[in-house]
Amino acid sequence: MTMRTRTLGTTGPKVSALGLGCMGMSALYGDADRAESLATVHAALEAGVTLLDTGDFYAMGHNEMLLGEALRTAPPARREQALVSVKFGALRDPDGNWSGYDGRPAAVKNFAAYSLQRLGVDHIDVYRIARLDPDVPIEETVGAIAELVEKGYVRHVGLSEVGAETVRRAAATAPIADLQIEYSLISRGIERDILPTTRELGIGVTAYGVLSRGLISGHFSRDRQLAAGDFRAHSPRFQGDNLQHNLNLVDALRKIAEQRGASVAQIAIAWVLSRGEDIVPLIGARSRERLTESLGALAVTLDAADLAAIEEAVPADAAAGDRYPTAQMAHLDSER
Repeated sequence: MTMRTRTLGTTGPKVSALGLGCMGMSALYGDADRAESLATVHAALEAGVTLLDTGDFYAMGHNEMLLGEALRTAPPARREQALVSVKFGALRDPDGNWSGYDGRPAAVKNFAAYSLQRLGVDHIDVYRIARLDPDVPIEETVGAIAELVEKGYVRHVGLSEVGAETVRRAAATAPIADLQIEYSLISRGIERDILPTTRELGIGVTAYGVLSRGLISGHFSRDRQLAAGDFRAHSPRFQGDNLQHNLNLVDALRKIAEQRGASVAQIAIAWVLSRGEDIVPLIGARSRERLTESLGALAVTLDAADLAAIEEAVPADAAAGDRYPTAQMAHLDSER
């Protein structure tokens, strides 16, 4: 299988049509297998995946160190093709609690210095604050990243989970490669204002949560027990009647997948791929098995009849429950 490519907006780099989100290899979704995580990153690179996404606050730096090890131990040719996207700004304490976001210029440069060291690289390909700091104008935060670009420590400025107005203000400050934001069959809020804005401004979209944290992967069972440290144990979409309703949507999607000879996950990823060449889905595979399944979505072509059937099975706004707990929703500029 030849990996297709897409470009992050008009100013960003050319990347693989699917990117690999590495967060789950370190945090928030239960225990992870370190050896399997490293093998999965290597397998992704071997398959032609170039975009690797992490955050400096994922397990308080563990994910960056893990990704740095994966890059260091990959064949040189594969390592050189990798493009690393890093989110920063989330503040945490030793207990793992969250305490806001810091987008001050001095903090931006401080975060970057530590990320470069943990990753073992001399530059970060796309750098972005994870959430808008309400106390710091986006112009100041983006301006600081732009200064890092001028010095060669960062190649491209990105954004994450911000609304259309913030996108415009950021783009007026510096060239923006892409906006990373949740987008899936059951999380389609960006279609109203945000996606039209990024397209108007020539900004790409890297879509995370394309399987809604496994909810629409086809592998999540109704009786699955989640560990206390698993984000989904507190996510509204995985609770009680919400979960039952959302898995009914998955059952409807499964019928379409079976007719196409594909898995539910492949149909869900292929749907995101079908939404435009300016969108790059991030797959959160934590094992080579799940990676292989997700990459199979590249071989699924959805025609008009398929898309109509999917829309009927899972209409826009059909999901029950918010995508984050109430406290975290309050930090999403994209939801305002």
